[in-house]
Amino acid sequence: MSSGMKNLDVYQALFGMNDQFVRLIEREFSVSIVLRDNGFHIQGEAAQCDLARQVIDKLTRLLYEGQSIDIGTVRYLCSLVRRGHAERAEEIFSDIIAYTYRGQRIRCKTAGQRDYVDSMRNNSLTLAIGPAGTGKTYLAIAMAVLALRNKETERIILTRPAVEAGEKLGFLPGDMAQKIDPYLRPLYDALYDLMGQDAYQSLIDKGIIEIAPLAFMRGRTLNNAFIILDEAQNTTGEQMKMFLTRMGRNARCVVVGDLTQIDLPAGKPSGLRIAQEVLQNIPEIGIVTLSQIDVVRNDLVQRIVQAYEEHGSKHD
Repeated sequence: MSSGMKNLDVYQALFGMNDQFVRLIEREFSVSIVLRDNGFHIQGEAAQCDLARQVIDKLTRLLYEGQSIDIGTVRYLCSLVRRGHAERAEEIFSDIIAYTYRGQRIRCKTAGQRDYVDSMRNNSLTLAIGPAGTGKTYLAIAMAVLALRNKETERIILTRPAVEAGEKLGFLPGDMAQKIDPYLRPLYDALYDLMGQDAYQSLIDKGIIEIAPLAFMRGRTLNNAFIILDEAQNTTGEQMKMFLTRMGRNARCVVVGDLTQIDLPAGKPSGLRIAQEVLQNIPEIGIVTLSQIDVVRNDLVQRIVQAYEEHGSKHD
């Protein structure tokens, strides 16, 4: 079974460094893949060869469209094809969400991410729950920056609870602003990537972008704003209710968190878990659950998350 290639650069990109992409496809479908007569020849059981060909065809199309691929993309495409969802590949990968200030395209990399972005587009409030590395915070900030650029919102407000993961704020050096800064650093990093440091600093100075601890939200009404609550698993029920009731006119809100990484005192229920239960049947609220298959940070991170999930299920 052959799949023709037209361009040496595409062929080299499809094989990957040290042939890692093709080797992965071979392992996933128990086939052998060789380059012959300017095309791929796939040997193995017929049904498995057909699945491998579908993956190669989808990857080839992505490369001809100018998209870069990595081991995570190949692994995810194998998963899609194996589950009979090959047709979702174009839907997932073709949608350009936004651009970084360097002009790089930001796209969804999994079906879960696509569902998450669609929820942010279509709902006033979205709750995104999932493990580290699934792009929850980055995609939310990308959507907020896009809304600001398109004049759909007047400002961006980013917040997160300052809950210590084994550290005490009082023992950190500096004044309160300096103590809190490390908790907000991931938000700064995403904004730098999307806007560039100069544009970011200008908008901070004008008050168009605000980054603050969750406690600073109390008593406010946030109108014409795109509001993101990060690390929401570390809110209490009272804090979550306080935050959600800050939404004013023309406000869009995204709440993201990982229920496997709660740093609250033992016995204290997470406000994110409570909100997930309380809000599930309200229109204009989207609740998206991401899983280890949506991890895009690093291929190894996906396997680490899966290993922890399996370990936890054995000890429940």
